[in-house]
Amino acid sequence: MKKNIRIAYFGTPEFAASQLEAIIAAGYEVAVVVTMPDKPAGRGRKIQYSDVKKTALEHGLPLLQPEKLKDPDFLQQLASYQANLFIVVAFRMLPSVVWQMPELGTFNLHASLLPQYRGAAPINFAIINGETETGLTTFFLNEEIDKGAVIMREKVGIRPDETAGELHDELMLLGNKVVVETIRKIENGEASAQPQDELTENQQLKPAPKITKEFCDIDWSLDCKTVYNHIRGLSPYPAAHTRLISENGETVELKVFASEIETGKHDFPIGQVVTDNKKHLKVALKDGFIQLTQIQQSGKKALPIADFLRGKVLDGIWKTVGE
Repeated sequence: MKKNIRIAYFGTPEFAASQLEAIIAAGYEVAVVVTMPDKPAGRGRKIQYSDVKKTALEHGLPLLQPEKLKDPDFLQQLASYQANLFIVVAFRMLPSVVWQMPELGTFNLHASLLPQYRGAAPINFAIINGETETGLTTFFLNEEIDKGAVIMREKVGIRPDETAGELHDELMLLGNKVVVETIRKIENGEASAQPQDELTENQQLKPAPKITKEFCDIDWSLDCKTVYNHIRGLSPYPAAHTRLISENGETVELKVFASEIETGKHDFPIGQVVTDNKKHLKVALKDGFIQLTQIQQSGKKALPIADFLRGKVLDGIWKTVGE
């Protein structure tokens, strides 16, 4: 039996804005959009709107930007729009007083095949851990983070050289289809949600916690494949980080956006930098080298390695800090 759908949409970044556009294009009524408060950003500290707010304004949709999600005024305003389905994409955790409000429930789009990779950074950790497959899940919210009953799961392969940024964009587009299909299932009374406990299949669950600045530091004592996956799993944001130091004590801070593996035996100490100061710069690891192919020196723009070396000659012996 079809239901009249009236949506309150919660989201903030580009990923969520894409799904909002898809919902509107599919002809569903969006009663109100909820996004983060405006914040100053950049050197000029100009007020920046979230991508979801920009989309809402373009379509003339009512907009709420609460500082606190339990604020009585916000709750009253939200209830006044009489939405019967809440949708959450890349937003903050909703208190129960919010997600329990709509008659048809609240569902979330998560960028992994739940129950795997619950947490804030599922795209990054799928690549960092060398997965060959991930996907998207829609599920009804409950009291526990990312543990609600699953409505839909859609799988997607991960290329061996794919970066987190590339996978993000692929999942964002796939998410348009998954979110609209989920709404249709709820609309038609076909959303038979499955508890996540039934999907574990005795598998070891891998988490996807928020990425810290310290986690971005490259550990050159690991093997080439692990370091390579770490770099692509953090590219382009927040980006893997390393520091080079010369025998004279000069240091260079680098973000590493792209790399290649060069396997084989060598006699260099682990962490030593090997470069011709023209076209290549690589770091010695226990089972080969990691060629740095696109990097960014602190305070400068990202460059292919040959362009970087034209402006920065690494004379003498250099190594990574910590080795």
